Order: sequence, then structure tokens, then C-alpha cells
Amino acid sequence: MARPLEGIRVLDMGTFITGPAAGMLLADLGAEVIKVEMPETGDPFRAFKGDLYSPHYQTYNRNKKSIELNTKANPEDLDALDELVKTADVFIQNFRPGVAERLHVGAERLQDINPRLVYADISGFGNDGPWKDRPAFDTVSQAASGFLRLLVNPDNPRVVGPAIGDAVTGFYTAYGILAALYEREKTGKGRRVETSMFEAMAHFNLDDFTHYLSANEVMGPWSRPHVSQSYVFQCEDGGWVALHMSSPPKFWENLATAVGQPDMLQRPEFESRPARIENYEKVVAFLAPIIATKPRAYWEERLSTLEVPHSAVYTSKQVVEGELAQHHRLVIEGEGERGTFRTIRNPIRFDGEIEDSVSPPPELGQHNKEILSR
Repeated sequence: MARPLEGIRVLDMGTFITGPAAGMLLADLGAEVIKVEMPETGDPFRAFKGDLYSPHYQTYNRNKKSIELNTKANPEDLDALDELVKTADVFIQNFRPGVAERLHVGAERLQDINPRLVYADISGFGNDGPWKDRPAFDTVSQAASGFLRLLVNPDNPRVVGPAIGDAVTGFYTAYGILAALYEREKTGKGRRVETSMFEAMAHFNLDDFTHYLSANEVMGPWSRPHVSQSYVFQCEDGGWVALHMSSPPKFWENLATAVGQPDMLQRPEFESRPARIENYEKVVAFLAPIIATKPRAYWEERLSTLEVPHSAVYTSKQVVEGELAQHHRLVIEGEGERGTFRTIRNPIRFDGEIEDSVSPPPELGQHNKEILSR
């Protein structure tokens, strides 16, 4: 199978999500990623549930190796890390500003040891500026970047969905690392790649800012569903179906046929795209009772036949057991010390090939002997 980063060695000192996510993305592409953890406790995510191997930890740590080093308190461990830095291509950390230096793993020191090292430095709000010392987690970064308000129902405010801010920051970090590695092939010198959760989420939220900067429009939680003409309806059996009707007009014509309302588009609230956007709630009020008269399976078949953009709203169990995931071999397995590990494969194909092998997330210190001869 294609492993384009084979031969690249990464030292991943990240904890929780942002750093580990960046490391996992590189590992999925074939890099050797060595997770450097504190002795006995390891990545704090390990202890969130079940014997230092929580599902939280498992999510972003597949295809890695694990060693235990305390670089702050143990000179021997720091010496061991320094030896690894000499052979490494990438170092990743997501500590708050100043912590890396206290652990003796700051960028300046490590790049003095290895000038070719690409050093990835992830923070919450940057290494300078008025918020640099604030602790940052996913919800904080979503809120600070203006993204969270686009998800929160004003009548029932609460955080929803996965840790988007954490994961997105990991993706942007990996993106920066790959660019620095490419540049290094020409210059022979590494870079310090800095990513903050605030800046990553602000860029991820680019559409929101573009509307403000170009048209002085401040978007809210209903802006996108209105503009994109997106809807979620409950069916007779309690299942849900989602529609995305932004373009072209034929989708609306097909929907009118699907719901048995051939004259629907002649109603004032349906007659044009601006009308549907302006009368979003009236459109919902018209369609919701119709969708509620039939079970979800009926609508899936009906909407598919008429090529209306839609999907049932599935649970993770339903996705994994469904025909689409089965066809695309979405779930892959690997054997580890705790038995079979199952996960969702990397979505990238090279020349049509799927990477369907995976190494389970490592036990704490599992590779001490292999890498440290301990």
C-alpha cells in the first residue's frame, strides 16, 4: 500500500487532541510516530475511562509507538530524548506557552540539536498577545473564533457535536508540517510551525467572516440552513431525514413530485430561491407534516428514485452496519494486546488503493525496549 511518509520520524509529545491528531494524520500516511509520554500516567486522555486506554485516547493515537520519558525531572530521560531528536524529522507539542521550555523541549533548544527538525508548536491563543496564557479547550476555541454561535440554538443553548476545534487544529498543524517538510527538501533546514486553536477555528469559520468583511453581514445559527435551504424532518416512525436543496431548481421540482405536491412551487413561499430563504419557516411548516406521514424507509426510497439530495440521519451504529460503509470498507481492524481494535480508516486513497491495515493505539511505554532499550 502507498505510504508516502515512510521514513519520516515524528516525536509526538502532544496530549489530549490537537497534538495527537496531527501525529495520527502523519502516522496514517506512513510516518513513524513515537508518542513521548510521562511515566506511569501518560497522556491525560488515557485515564478518562478504563485502565489508561479510554476511547478518547484511542481516537487519535492509532499507528503510533509509545515511550515514557520525564524530561523535566530526569536528566537521563532528557539525554534519551536528545538522542531521538537527532534522528527525528518532526517534533509536536501542544503545551501552553512556556511549558515546553520548562520541560527542556522548546523549539530553540531542539533545533540547535537538529537544524533539520520541523518543530510543531500548538497553542490555544498563540505564543504572544493578550490571551496567550489563557487555558484553551475545544469549546473555548469555538466560542472565541465566532464559530460556536453558529451551532447553538438560542432557545436552548448548549455545546453540540464532536471536538471540532481540537480536531481542526490538528489538521491544520499536519498541513503546516507537510509544507515545512517539502520546503526542507530544498533548503535543508527545518521550520517552527505554529498553530493556535483560535486562528485555526477562525480560518475554518472563513465563510462567516467573509460575509461580514465583504457585506457587513453578521451570520447567526439560522443563516446557513436558510441560505443553503437545508432541512431536517422527522418521519412517521421517529427516524429523521436531512435534505440539502441549494441548487439546481430541478431538485425542488423533484421534491414536489416526491411529496405528492406537484403545484407546491407555485405557492408564494416556494416560488423562487429568495422566497424560500425569506420564508424558511413556512417551507418547513408545509413539508414537515407531509414527511411525518410516512416511515423513513419510504422517504429514502422515494427521494433516491427522484434524485433529491438527502440522507437519513444515521447513528454511528447504523453507519458502520450500512451498505455504504460496507462497500467502502470504512471500518478497519488491527490486533493488539487487548484484542481486536476497530476504527475508521484514513479517507485518502492513493491510485485507488485503500489503506486497510492499522496498528492499535499503544499501551503506555509499550515501545520502551524497542526504542530506548529499556
